[in-house]
Amino acid sequence: MTLGVLVLLGPTASGKSDLALRVARWLMARGQPAAIVNADSMLVYRGMDIGTAKPSPAERAEVPHYLVDTMELTEPASVAEFQRAARAAIADCRRDGVQPIVVGGSALYLRAITDRFEFPPSDPATRAALEEELAALGPAPLYARLQALDPAAAAGIQPANGRRIVRALEVIAVTGSFRSTLPEPTYELDGVVQVGLALDRARMDARITARVDAMWANGLPGEVQSLLADGLRDAPTAAKAIGYRQTIDFLDGKLTETQAKELIALRTRQFSRRQLAWWRRDPRITWLPAEPPPAAAALAALLPGLSRRVE
Repeated sequence: MTLGVLVLLGPTASGKSDLALRVARWLMARGQPAAIVNADSMLVYRGMDIGTAKPSPAERAEVPHYLVDTMELTEPASVAEFQRAARAAIADCRRDGVQPIVVGGSALYLRAITDRFEFPPSDPATRAALEEELAALGPAPLYARLQALDPAAAAGIQPANGRRIVRALEVIAVTGSFRSTLPEPTYELDGVVQVGLALDRARMDARITARVDAMWANGLPGEVQSLLADGLRDAPTAAKAIGYRQTIDFLDGKLTETQAKELIALRTRQFSRRQLAWWRRDPRITWLPAEPPPAAAALAALLPGLSRRVE
């Protein structure tokens, strides 16, 4: 029987990465090879280690990790490219008899990997012109144009989300319309089992605050300072990462240390709430308590055919 695909998801600081490692170790100890496929959009960037809570070199040596440290800071990333790379990694694992464990905190990226999810065509010249306009004028005039061209598309996008506004205008220019809502959830991959780690809001917020404090203590400002020399400030995707943008502002003197840490925690909480809102609408996810974390054996038992392989 073909190995299934275990997807571990949940809010920031819920323990997804640690659980993925424990499951992989449990399987490997029983003779079943396993690998982790990253679904976090920022772990692909080399050098962004502390602020992304990237798995350590020792952890990556112990358990194979895909889509970690695969891009330079200055390279733009897209969901479509991530989809292709992640699906290729999953296919390689299954072909070789390796259990893939997909881990990530981005609902969009996870949906793109597991579901029927097609991306509209792009036009680099149109995109470049719109991005220049966004940089010069801000999102307001572009959003007004989107409202005039496609009110339904504009209604599904926040007026301050310049990146999505640009993408919508680009797609309208190429195809004539833009769909701002996601397709109905239907798996493209077979054997997918999604497990979500549930935390009440107070515990989630406390763990996020503790995580930000630990990142700062572990040297996040120093990491960002070194990455600025490698082009982080003008990086098209990496510079927008939560934690890095705020630390740049701290280093520039725009925020105090306390303000930077509080803003990182706030942005992380807001991101986690948005992700949870997406996931709560997906009935295919099995939710388990994050505290205490689920047993590796219990997760393995959910996967088709796997429990018989490791008994």
